Amino acid sequence: MDLNSASTVVLQVLTQATSQDTAVLKPAEEQLKQWEIQPGFYSVLLNIFTNHTLDVNVRWIAVLYFKNGIDRYWRRVAPHALSEEEKSTLRAGLITNFNEPVNQIATQISVLIAKVARLDCPRQWPELIPTLLESVKVQDDLRQHRALLTFYHVTKTLASKRLAADRKLFYDLASGIYSFACSLWNHHTDTFLQQIFTGDEAAATSSLERTLLSLKVLRKLTVHGFVEPHRNVEVMVFLHAVFERLKQFLECSRSIGTENVCRDRLEKTIILFTKVLLDFLDQHPFSFTPLIQRSLEFAVSYVFTEAGEGVAFERFIVQCMNLIKMIVKNYAYKPSKHFEDSSPETLEAHKIKTSFFTYPTLMEICRRLVSHYFLLTEEELTMWEEDPEGFTVEETGGDSWKYSLRPCTEVLFIDIFHEYNQTLTPVLLEMVHSLQGPTNVEDTNALLIKDAVYNAVGLAAYELFDSVDFDQWFKNQLLAELQVSHNRYKPIRRRVIWLIGQWISVKFKSDLRPMLYEAIRNLLQDQDLVFFFNFCSPVDDFEFRTEQFLPYLESMFTLLFQLLQEVTECDTKMHVLHVLSCVIERVNIQIRPYVGCLVQYLPLLWKQSEEHNMLRCAILTTLIHLIQGLGADSKNLYPFLLPIIQLSTDVSQPPHVYLLEDGLELWLVTLENSPCLTPELLRIFQNMSALLELSSENLRTCFKIINAYIFLSPSEFLQVYSGDLCRSFCELLKDITTEGQVQVLKVVENVLKVNPALGPQMFQPLLPSVFRGIIDGERYPVVMSTYLGVIGRVLLQNASFFSLLLSQMACECGQELDQLLGNMIEMWVDRMDNITQPERRKLSALALLSLLPSDNSVIQDKFCGIINISVEGLHDVMTEDPETRTYKDCMLMSHFEEPKVTEDEEPPTEQDKRKKMLALKDPVHTVSLQQFVYEKLKAQQELLGEQAFQALMETVDTEIVTQLQEFLQGF
Repeated sequence: MDLNSASTVVLQVLTQATSQDTAVLKPAEEQLKQWEIQPGFYSVLLNIFTNHTLDVNVRWIAVLYFKNGIDRYWRRVAPHALSEEEKSTLRAGLITNFNEPVNQIATQISVLIAKVARLDCPRQWPELIPTLLESVKVQDDLRQHRALLTFYHVTKTLASKRLAADRKLFYDLASGIYSFACSLWNHHTDTFLQQIFTGDEAAATSSLERTLLSLKVLRKLTVHGFVEPHRNVEVMVFLHAVFERLKQFLECSRSIGTENVCRDRLEKTIILFTKVLLDFLDQHPFSFTPLIQRSLEFAVSYVFTEAGEGVAFERFIVQCMNLIKMIVKNYAYKPSKHFEDSSPETLEAHKIKTSFFTYPTLMEICRRLVSHYFLLTEEELTMWEEDPEGFTVEETGGDSWKYSLRPCTEVLFIDIFHEYNQTLTPVLLEMVHSLQGPTNVEDTNALLIKDAVYNAVGLAAYELFDSVDFDQWFKNQLLAELQVSHNRYKPIRRRVIWLIGQWISVKFKSDLRPMLYEAIRNLLQDQDLVFFFNFCSPVDDFEFRTEQFLPYLESMFTLLFQLLQEVTECDTKMHVLHVLSCVIERVNIQIRPYVGCLVQYLPLLWKQSEEHNMLRCAILTTLIHLIQGLGADSKNLYPFLLPIIQLSTDVSQPPHVYLLEDGLELWLVTLENSPCLTPELLRIFQNMSALLELSSENLRTCFKIINAYIFLSPSEFLQVYSGDLCRSFCELLKDITTEGQVQVLKVVENVLKVNPALGPQMFQPLLPSVFRGIIDGERYPVVMSTYLGVIGRVLLQNASFFSLLLSQMACECGQELDQLLGNMIEMWVDRMDNITQPERRKLSALALLSLLPSDNSVIQDKFCGIINISVEGLHDVMTEDPETRTYKDCMLMSHFEEPKVTEDEEPPTEQDKRKKMLALKDPVHTVSLQQFVYEKLKAQQELLGEQAFQALMETVDTEIVTQLQEFLQGF
């Protein structure tokens, strides 16, 4: 591409690419895409985006295309890679002038220079760093800033490389430029502080930007540029200087006021200082040891003493707390149980920590956390009154919550309490004892203190297990506090129910639960969301007893349903549905009388939630538990339920990205509880082929769904879909894990089980590979076991098809039919130990015995192995009656009995019943192995005659014969 002739054309097309008219935009994008691989195209783009007289939007498009081109075509091995000659020209052009006037374009140019540096610096681009170092010294403000911006992005990119050779290059770079970077930072920092002091606001803003960029460079060099940074004097001098600079900047923030234009940038710089310390501690804990004392003194001073008042803003407090937490929790600073096994560095760090965290310091930290940072603010209380939904969403994990101060203080409290629980437990218990009895509702501060202390006791529940008699506390005080109905006591009622939720899995007698349920019901009647959000724990815990909850079920469910209808926030509805799901899951079929209202409401909620996929996931989860509770009655929900399953599991529909996993689970549960196969339920299976092609983590559930259809209505289902299934399985088996292979074969095994006559024909294309796997001695035991299960079914229940398969395999393998049969039997006997399931072991015995009686010399030659497997099978399935001293096959089933279900057990699903009925037709459960062995041996004896039969029996080990005779006593 000739630069002179092409520039005008490219400029015209780039101008068209900025158009809002798609008729103009699309052809321009297509043309640019074709030019991407043309030599000289990126040189033209460079000329365009560095020409400041052109339209900003055109230059913006040009720089983006250039940046994307680096990703695609800069590497030498890339298809259509740029020539070395053009790359050399581009590298020179990129660093000729750092004078881009538009901030956004300047940032993009810096990023693309960094991308090139990642690939070429320093070997192909040795002049980059020296050029940048010279450019950041110039007096021109714009050039200096742009060079510094580029210097930062290059440093950041090079620091992120992780290969050993790249790390070595960056270490060399850091050592060479660290001193300069420090002096640059100090210069800009001093300049900023001087300008702030003299009141030159505009100049100070400019200097602060340079201070921020130079500090960003130093952060990357300090954290990633040295193997043992504590051995570098300049690094440690810089890190110690961070604390002094932090104090200076915090004082600046006090003096300049909130309206000053520097304020936002100043706070960002303060946060960046703390990030330097946090990153250094994270990457080099032992190098940080000399800084532990000073870091703790600094952070504790600003967070827990008067020193921070008026200067410490919220994000800074969060960072300081994170610094304390990282030091307290740092694994590198924790000695082994046997001190002598710990490194000297660990012991030194531990010694510094221990000397700092004295009893007075820990007590003050604990008291300040609870009595200052845990307190509900006026703003939170007002929000509770005016917008309870908004308050509860934020309290339980809204987006702003994870960045706010409260969770950080709670995590710090938990970590410090865990580390120093012996010291802090008496402090916290003293605070609890000072709050015994009801609190005056007129004393707002006392109420807030009690709320905060109860919060601390909940957070420290596991640490306080041996120190608090929670059951007595519940009966003597907490229950009474739940019954105080005054409006101002709401925070305490909310906190008490949350506190119980924290302790219920730690220490709470089941006998007290009815009292708790009664209290919860009364709170729910207040229709206050904040109480509701703490309701789930008493329902969703390990010691839940259905019989204790049943007296409250109707009223609780009704109140929860009313709440679901009344709330409007998506997050709130999700939480209500979660609690309803917990209730339904716990009480199971006992829910049936009360779900009518919910069943009628869910279709409306589903329609309203079209734009809220996470809410739809919650609805799917609720439906899963609802179907399990309703059992066969869930068929009444099909008009609403089946279209939901159809949408959720259709990979051509965009919502499937969010809904697929829960949709598949709902599909499976629906099938398991379905009393019969409806046309609509059968039609949904059209979604399965595409799902099997995905080969995702949901494949296991897909196989369960396929099996559920087979058990539900085998003839109807297989008549329609067996061909599609067989084709899908053939494709899957070409590239699938061992576990996936087993899942496919289990489906085939189930088909053979439900339809032994036609099943082998339906999946005939799969059977040769199974047979071949046995002959070749498949090395994975679980796969071999499944192979033998499949062929065992064919041999036992469809002997004529087995003969056809054997003939086919003999032709394919070029072997005699008898020779192949002998090899199969020999491998079967040899690999019998691969089969661990008793049903399959009995099946193997029945299948091999079905070859008898026979005068075939190969079968007679393998007679010993067949008898060995038969005796092994008898050992597996025969149990001795101690009274009659006779043996009985424990796998035999004569009739179907509805199982007796205890209150702790889930009732059987419709599928469980179907499996039981199927077992009544399965030879494994209807044929006595003991009698089958006897009859087959008798028939073999009659076929051969007594003398020949005895000669055959003599090939069997005498111990095996003795065991066989013992099993066959009485025949």
